[in-house]
Amino acid sequence: MTTRDSDSTPPAAGSRRRLGPLVCGRRSKWVVLVFWLVLLVVAFPLSAKLTGAQDNDTASWLPGSAESTQVFEVQQDAFQTGEELPAIIVYERPDGITPADQEKAAADAQAFADVEHVSGDVVGPIPSEDGQALQIIVPIDPGDGGWFALGDAVNEMNGIVSGGPDGLNAYVAGPAGVSADFADAFEGIDGTLLYAAMGVVIVILLISYRSPSLWFIPVFSAFTALTAAQAVVYLLAEYAGVTVNGQTAGILLVLVFGASTDYALLLIARYREELRRHEDRHEAMAFALHRAGPAIVASAATVAVGMLCLVAAEMNSTRGMGPVLAIGVLIGVSAMLTLLPALLVVTGRWVFWPLKPKYGSAEPTERGFWSRIGRAIAHRPRTVWIGTSLALGAMALGLLGLNTGVIQNKDAFIDTPASITGEDALARHFPAGTGSPVIVVADAPEADAVRQAFEDTEGIADVADPVPLDDRVYMEGTLEAAPDSPAAQDTVEAVRDSVHAVPDADALVGGNTAIALDARDASSRDSIVIMPLVLVAVLVILMILLRAFVAPLVLIATVVLSFAAALGLSSLIFEHLLGFAGADTAFPLFVFVFLVALGIDYNIFLMTRVHEEAKQHGTRRGALIGLAATGGVITSAGLVLAGTFAVLATLPVVAFAEIGIAVALGVLLDTLIVRSILVTALNLDIGRFMWWPSDLYRRSEPPAALVAREPAEATETPRPTR
Repeated sequence: MTTRDSDSTPPAAGSRRRLGPLVCGRRSKWVVLVFWLVLLVVAFPLSAKLTGAQDNDTASWLPGSAESTQVFEVQQDAFQTGEELPAIIVYERPDGITPADQEKAAADAQAFADVEHVSGDVVGPIPSEDGQALQIIVPIDPGDGGWFALGDAVNEMNGIVSGGPDGLNAYVAGPAGVSADFADAFEGIDGTLLYAAMGVVIVILLISYRSPSLWFIPVFSAFTALTAAQAVVYLLAEYAGVTVNGQTAGILLVLVFGASTDYALLLIARYREELRRHEDRHEAMAFALHRAGPAIVASAATVAVGMLCLVAAEMNSTRGMGPVLAIGVLIGVSAMLTLLPALLVVTGRWVFWPLKPKYGSAEPTERGFWSRIGRAIAHRPRTVWIGTSLALGAMALGLLGLNTGVIQNKDAFIDTPASITGEDALARHFPAGTGSPVIVVADAPEADAVRQAFEDTEGIADVADPVPLDDRVYMEGTLEAAPDSPAAQDTVEAVRDSVHAVPDADALVGGNTAIALDARDASSRDSIVIMPLVLVAVLVILMILLRAFVAPLVLIATVVLSFAAALGLSSLIFEHLLGFAGADTAFPLFVFVFLVALGIDYNIFLMTRVHEEAKQHGTRRGALIGLAATGGVITSAGLVLAGTFAVLATLPVVAFAEIGIAVALGVLLDTLIVRSILVTALNLDIGRFMWWPSDLYRRSEPPAALVAREPAEATETPRPTR
C-alpha cells in the first residue's frame, strides 16, 4: 500500500502543506473554481463596455501643464465645444474645375449641414488660386461619442461626395478626416488583438506541451483574468475618473493575456516537475506553489511597479496607462496563482496526455537541451559573456539611426487612407495649414500688438480677425507648412517667441501643431524621468528577492543591454525593411518600460531557481541546474509573450506596429540570448560573488570547468515511502 506525501513529508515542508489547502485543497479547489466562474459571469458584460468608456478626446492625451492644454481649455470654456474638429472636403480636377463641379460642391455643402454632429456653419466651396480645386470646411463636434461618432459623421460625408461628375476627385480630409481614419483603425481592436493573441498562444502551447488538452487551462485562466481586469478598469474609468484611451485598452489586453499565460507556463512547469516526485497531485501543487509562487509574485510585482512608474509622466495618456496596466497584471497573477492551480488539480494528470508525468520518473530536463548548453558555456564562461555582450552592443549601434519625433499623419498609417490622399490634394492647391490653425489667446488690451507679432512671424500665411472673450481675445493664423510637419512646429515655436515678447499680453499659443509640439517635449521629459525611476524600482525588488547586491546590478545591466540591442535592431528593421519614416517620441519609453519590467521576469525565475540550488550545490553548479530546469519553460514563455506583443503589428497604425515589433524582438533576445547565455555565463564566471554580501557569498565552490563535467541534476525532494 502506498503512503501519501503528507505522511512522509519532512518537517521543513510543513509550510508547503499549509499553502496547498488555500487554493488547491480537496475542498477549497472547488470554492476557488466557483468563485472565478461567478466572477467571470459578472465581469463579462462589464468588460464589454470598456470600449464605450474610452476617452480618446484631445485632453486625454495632452500633457497636463502644457501651453496648448491651457489654450484647449480656453476654447472649451469660451465656445462650449467638447472636441470640435474641422473636416475639409477637397474637390480636385487637374484640368480645371467646371461649372458642374461647382454645382456638385455647392449641393454637397448644403447636405453637410444636415449631417449629425456638424456643429457650426459650413464654409465654402472656396476655389483655389490655380482653379483646379475647391474646398469646403465643415466643423464637427462628436460630443460624448468620441472618435467613433466622428467616424460615423465622416462616413456619411463620404457618401455625400461620391457620385460626382466624371474626372472630379473628392476627399474628406483635415483633422476630422484623419481622426476618423484613426477611429476606423482602432474599431474592433479588442476582438482583433484577442483572437490573434489567443491563436498565437494556442499554437505555441500545443508545440510546447504536445498535448491536445492542456493548452485550454492556461488559455481559459488568462481569458478569465483579462475579462476581470477589463471589468475593473471599466468601473474605474466610469466611476473613479481613471482615463482610458484606445492605446491603453489595446496594450492592457496584450499585456494581461501575455503575462498571465507566462505565469501559467512557469507554474505548470514546476507542477509537472513536482508530479514526478509526489503521488498526490494536491501535494505536488502545494510544493509547486511554494517553490515557484514567490518568483511569480516577484515577477508580477516588478511589472506592476514598473507600470506604476508611469504615473510620474507629464503626458496624460502615459500617466493614465500606469495604474491601468498595473491593475491588469495584479489581477492576472492572482488568477494564475488561484484559478489555474484549482483547474489543474481538478483535472489531474490526464490533462498532460500523452506525456503524463509519472510518479517516480526521471526529470527530462536534467540531460536535455539546456543542460547541454549550460555545460558548453561552463568551459569558457568569460569568453561567452564578453562575446555575447559585444554582439548585443553591435546591435545597439542601430540606435544611432533611430529617428524619433512626432510622426506626420501621412507616415502614421501602414497603408494610405483616403484622408491622407486628401491632405496631399489640399497641400497642392491651398495653404498647407488650412483647417488646422495656430491659435493665440491674449489679454484684450494688447490684442493689436499680439496680432501684429503673430502676423509678422515667418511661416504664418494670414491671421483672422480677433474674437473677444471677455477680457481676452482669440485669434487664428494659417500655417504655410503642413500642420503635422517639422516646419510647422518650428513656426509654432517662432510664434511663441514673438507673442510672448509682447509685454503684459499673457499670450498663449495652441492648436493641433502646438499640441504635437508639446507632446513631443513632454515625452522627452518623461523618458528622462521615468527610465531611471523604473531601474531603481526594479533594482530594489531584486535586492529584496535575492538578498544580494551584486546579482541585481548584473541583472539590471543585462536587461538594459538587451533593451538597447532590441531598439537598435528594431530601428534597422523599421528603416530598411518596413520603410517607416520614424518613431513617435514616446516609443523608446514604452519599449523600455515593457522590456525592463517584462524582461526581468525571466531573470527572476532563473535566478530564484539558481539561488535555491546554490544553497545546496554552490552557485556555479546551481547555475547549470537552474538553466536546465527552467530553460524550456522560459523559452516557451518568451515565445508566448513575444507572440502576443507581435499581434500589435496587425493593426494598421505605425506606432502600434513599432511597439509590438520592438517588444517582441526584445523579449526574444532576452529569452534566447540574455537569460540563457549571458546571465548563465556571468553566474559561472562570477560564482559565489554574485550573492555578496549574503551568506551564500562566503561558501567556497569548485571552478566552472569542473562543474561542467557533471550532469545538471535538480535538488530532489524526499519521495514518499511504500
